[in-house]
Amino acid sequence: MPRRIKEDVCETHYIDRERVLYVEKRMQADGIINNLADTFQVLGDPTRIKIIFALSQRELCVCDLAGLLGLSSSAISHQLRVLRNMRLVKYRKEGRIAYYSLDDSHISGLFEEGLRHVKE
Repeated sequence: MPRRIKEDVCETHYIDRERVLYVEKRMQADGIINNLADTFQVLGDPTRIKIIFALSQRELCVCDLAGLLGLSSSAISHQLRVLRNMRLVKYRKEGRIAYYSLDDSHISGLFEEGLRHVKE
């Protein structure tokens, strides 16, 4: 019969109450935390990452993205809809063609930081 190992449990709630209070005052609201978690979840898909990378380089239409990534226009449109709903990409119309780009510089910065992190 295997021996049970006593779990490592803190005997006090705080070692340094001042540090905890410092962080507690700066803790973000649950809604913001949930939105951030949703953003990272959306960015957890390789196809969407490729789209973000492509759009970090140039504004592109659905057909150009489909050709670049070797996917159907329908598949690209679906992924763009997900990214648009999360406010990660935006589009502008020129005639009948919609050109997609990153929503703002924050998205580009977030992507670049993540890319630098994984390349190190």
